[in-house]
Amino acid sequence: MTLGLAAIAFLGASRARAAAAGGPAPAPGGTGQTALTLERVARFPPPGNRVPTGFRFTHDGRILYYLALDGDADVRMLVREEVKTGRREVVARAEDPGRAPSREEVLRRERLRLQDRGITQFVLAAKTDRVVYVWAGDLYLARPGGEPIRLTRSEAPEQDPQLSADGRRLAFVRDGELYVLDVETLEERRLTSGARDGVTNGLAEYIAQEEMDRRSGFWWSPDGSRIAYAQVDETGIPIYPIVHQGGDTWDVETHRYPFAGGPNARVRLGIVSSAGGDTTWLDLAPAGEDVYLARARFGTDGALYVQVESRDQKTLRLLRFAASGGPATQMLEERSETWINLGDDFHPLEKGGFLWSSERSGWKHLELRGADGGLVRTLTSGPWAVDRLEGVDEKRGLVYFTAGRETPLEKSLYRVPLGGGETERITPQAGFHAVVASPEGSHFVDAFDSVRTPPVVTLCSAGGKTIRTLEANDDPEIAALGLPAPELVSLHGPDGTLLYGAIFKPPDLPPGRRCPALVRVYGGPTAQTVKNSWELTQDLRAQYLARQGYVVFRLDNRGTPRRGRAFESALYHRLGSVEVEDQIAGARWLASLPYVDGGRIGIYGWSYGGYMAALAVLKAPELFRAAVAGAPVTGWDGYDTHYTERYMGTPEGNPSGYRAASVLTLAATLQNPLLIIHGMSDENVHFRHTARLLNVLNAAHRPYDLLVFPDERHLPRALSDRVYMEERLLRHFDRALKNP
Repeated sequence: MTLGLAAIAFLGASRARAAAAGGPAPAPGGTGQTALTLERVARFPPPGNRVPTGFRFTHDGRILYYLALDGDADVRMLVREEVKTGRREVVARAEDPGRAPSREEVLRRERLRLQDRGITQFVLAAKTDRVVYVWAGDLYLARPGGEPIRLTRSEAPEQDPQLSADGRRLAFVRDGELYVLDVETLEERRLTSGARDGVTNGLAEYIAQEEMDRRSGFWWSPDGSRIAYAQVDETGIPIYPIVHQGGDTWDVETHRYPFAGGPNARVRLGIVSSAGGDTTWLDLAPAGEDVYLARARFGTDGALYVQVESRDQKTLRLLRFAASGGPATQMLEERSETWINLGDDFHPLEKGGFLWSSERSGWKHLELRGADGGLVRTLTSGPWAVDRLEGVDEKRGLVYFTAGRETPLEKSLYRVPLGGGETERITPQAGFHAVVASPEGSHFVDAFDSVRTPPVVTLCSAGGKTIRTLEANDDPEIAALGLPAPELVSLHGPDGTLLYGAIFKPPDLPPGRRCPALVRVYGGPTAQTVKNSWELTQDLRAQYLARQGYVVFRLDNRGTPRRGRAFESALYHRLGSVEVEDQIAGARWLASLPYVDGGRIGIYGWSYGGYMAALAVLKAPELFRAAVAGAPVTGWDGYDTHYTERYMGTPEGNPSGYRAASVLTLAATLQNPLLIIHGMSDENVHFRHTARLLNVLNAAHRPYDLLVFPDERHLPRALSDRVYMEERLLRHFDRALKNP
């Protein structure tokens, strides 16, 4: 998904120059720190986020590649580091960082919520030290100790490059067709044909990228002899136009967007020889059955393993297509009364069998499966959820994974014996650990942070011993701005469920003073926003609003992840119900605090949070006296199939649910000030959502405020636009809550 989680958090992967903004004047509240300005609130990245990303080990664990910032610039470069010696070398830099990216690259970054400039994409061969990176639509071979070699020179950009395991050949998609290039001779061979408007070979379709976390549309076999690829036919999906009309010239961008209840792309999976030839098409489902190609991966035995999900997302089948050919063998089937959460925990083992994760117990846990798909043993269990499988050391018989076993507010690295046994915690620090393990299990990179600790990146041994620090994160802006950690709190929702929240308080709050309060909401499935993480502390908007005298509050309601199946599925077939009920309960709890004026509470959010903010001010106007709704979904019949139908079913099958969940149903009752913000070029939550809302408000003669960005997509990216957005948000709440 996820309806712009990165947008609502105002976190980007881009790294702007980390300099204190606003000069030496004391901040409001008498902290004596550097003033926090709206310009700094709007500028990427937040303090403490100038850290490397994209870590990848070579197959033998000897070399580590990653993307680092180039000095004080906001541009990424490709770095190679020897694990044993620590010797670092910059192997590639962007030639012209200011060059405008292609539309294909713009859309790729939108799917990833990526704000970086410079080199943002590279691929590493599975069995050798060879790296290819993407720059300005062309492909380059990085050469340690030498200058990069340009591999392609074409007007059309190359998409989704992938190296064969031995690094000798490079596959990519150009103009909707799959190609293979010999890295030594630069000889190209086109493997597919028939691409046209609406039909592509080797590219993942929109909802696979946006909602299914499947970025690729083709897969190499381990020996490099074959490539499996998806042929996507979207011609049955109506064209949705987006008109770019804010500049001196206009342009029309077209998308085939699968609206809930409507047709999906028709996806076929085939296998072709990497030397060229005819494609062998595979049978993924009985004729006429509407399914999703969820995952595909070759095993160590040369067989292709495919995960196929039913249209209603209640069934997931794992199929095996033998290297010798023939029909598929079904290895296992997962079923759910609500929906199946897709993951990336399928891991074929060298000695046969595979690892798998399942939520059948109500919590996601890891399993060891035999070569026939049968359950050998459950590796983890308990009332906590595995986040993901991080690595396997078959030689030592150890499985590494991340989870919030002790508390859902944290994420740590653990390991468990492949043969079964006790789970051991590897990372002892309380907070959030983002881990990248080496393929052979000897090392891992740990990016650790907490509400009081900005991200620190270390290289560790498999047992957790720190070998060296890769990024100490001595960003001076952190101290200069004096960002206090929010207070983590808990309360009980209307049904008695324990909920977690976070509070930002104004500095130097005098006894007896009752402040206006703002609820910052997301609330949608797949996104946890309250956790022991720097992500909270670096929320500069919340920090700024607190310095302006507001109490800012976050709450993770029922429906959010990492709390088990029952907690997450409470909103099934009724979006906008339990989430809003919990936020109302949270706001009432907030109003009970001695330093909060319960008569002056507002709410704001982006994307799903924008949807929630609009619903909250409509459903509880006596509590939420003002709202800001950014890029809101106003009617779920206007959002895409895979996301919407997962939680709501189809409009035809659940008409009352869609009606009850729609902002449009209640919009005519609007009583309190509402500011709506939307980019007209948003290809995810279309501006149509806001347009439909405006029609209802206009017909009912309801007053509202509107901020439109003609040239922005789902998240405003231009600094001037973001600064103005922050100004309008502050002005809106000041007028409604400070000077009503």
